[in-house]
Amino acid sequence: MDVRPRLLDALTALRDRVEAARFPLPLPGAARARRNRAELLAQLDDYLVPRLCAPEAPLLAVVGGSTGAGKSTLVNSLVGRRVTEAGVLRPTTRTPVLVCHPDDHHWFAGTRVLPELRRVWVPAQDTTAPEPHAAGEANGGAEDGLDADLDADPDAGSGEPPALRIETDRTLPRGLALLDAPDVDSLVARNRELAAELICAADIWVLVTTATRYADAVPWHLLRTAKEYDVTLVTVLDRVPHQVALEVSRHYGALLAAAGLDDVPSFTIPELPESAGGGSGLLPATAVAGLRAWLDQRAQDPAARTVASARTVAGLLASLRSRLPALAAAAAMQHAASVRLVQRVEDAYGRASDRVGREITAGEALAGDALTHWRGHPHDSTADELLTALTSSLAALLSCAVAAADEDIATASNGDPAAGTVLAPRDPDGAAGRIGVAVRRWRRCLEEIAEEEVRAAERGAGIDPDRIGALLAVSLLGGRRARGGAGEGLAEALGAQGVLRLRDRGRRLLGDCVEDVLDAERDRRTAPLEAFDVTPDHQVDLIAALSVLQRER
Repeated sequence: MDVRPRLLDALTALRDRVEAARFPLPLPGAARARRNRAELLAQLDDYLVPRLCAPEAPLLAVVGGSTGAGKSTLVNSLVGRRVTEAGVLRPTTRTPVLVCHPDDHHWFAGTRVLPELRRVWVPAQDTTAPEPHAAGEANGGAEDGLDADLDADPDAGSGEPPALRIETDRTLPRGLALLDAPDVDSLVARNRELAAELICAADIWVLVTTATRYADAVPWHLLRTAKEYDVTLVTVLDRVPHQVALEVSRHYGALLAAAGLDDVPSFTIPELPESAGGGSGLLPATAVAGLRAWLDQRAQDPAARTVASARTVAGLLASLRSRLPALAAAAAMQHAASVRLVQRVEDAYGRASDRVGREITAGEALAGDALTHWRGHPHDSTADELLTALTSSLAALLSCAVAAADEDIATASNGDPAAGTVLAPRDPDGAAGRIGVAVRRWRRCLEEIAEEEVRAAERGAGIDPDRIGALLAVSLLGGRRARGGAGEGLAEALGAQGVLRLRDRGRRLLGDCVEDVLDAERDRRTAPLEAFDVTPDHQVDLIAALSVLQRER
């Protein structure tokens, strides 16, 4: 626990890298990576960094477990009075309650641990827990800047952060705090999340289960997690009927041994009338004497205290060797999936661009109404009508290319869990509108360059700019079959040099229009993915931060 400043700096840098990592794509393992990231941040913020910064702070023993395990009754009995609500209604514990010696309350009044929880401090009482309004009056409304409003319900949707209620009691030894956490399997999602956060802040995990539920998945998940992190752990087998006490204790011990937890202290509490909900919420002192003595020794014996806190710290630091590479691997998967999706969209729109080029070269745009107007020009069709028909034909050609690209993306993404949620959905109606705007802009620009060339021509007087614009559009979109007629008309009006110059400008203008349309539609599909900021930096930063931390250790 003799920590060098550089180690804390390395740990803080690692914490920032963990916070920066994101796993937004719905890939296999992404949900687990998000949970692991949240758990790791909670352990770094609520326990590891605070404990290393203040090794002399009181030990925090978090009492956790599944619904109805008797956690609140156990905490009340360890303290010797009712400090937390016990009853038959579930969930009982909504606001977590922390109990410590009055001389230690300053360690928990600030944001050293659990900084995201709003503090609700209750002054020491001699017998029973204070009524909410009485507490406020006795405390003058607030104490040491802490909120004394005990009526606040963290599930009420007020927008305030969850509260941590702080009680003090002189029966607890200095150097030890007990925290009654919500049920880890609560029906209320926020309670489950809060329970996980509180356990992550513990020096000592006190995991409570019952004679009827000790083989359930929930307590064993917590036990396996504790073993993985090598934290200081104690288990309590609660509400064990006298008739089967020996059999249940042996079986539970065998399960612990099979899980490699045979060295974990385990205490058995018999089933008593006081265990039932609605009672006094207090067990006889003899029922919890063994656990109370074990906790007291950890608080009062310097060697035992050092072992308890140092083991948890060392276990969590050691767990980073496997947890950080796992997060980095998940970040790498996110980046690889992002690259794959972007490449898939770019390939599809690259093929769409090639398709448009081939169709323009083949004169596919000069068909239908456009071809009818061209054949009737200039006697039965005006230049404006011809240009309007060609503009519509170009828009239809581009719309078909975009639809084909989207279909290619859908086919290639079939079965890909990430594509449907991170690529913008197909939008044929919206695409048609956007393409129409772009093509009309192209027409205006085409008409402008036609007017400029007419003004620049030596024989510009008497030349109709609209006719020049229509002929230019036909020469650009009509392919080989229309190039002769349109080219002859342009050459007759502008001369050979003028035609060459006008066609070059027209080709560039058409190419820019096609490129802009396809690029815009491609970028629209990948815009949500770009917003996720899935980069290779997250993987690199996590591994680099772990390397620095390992070197400092």
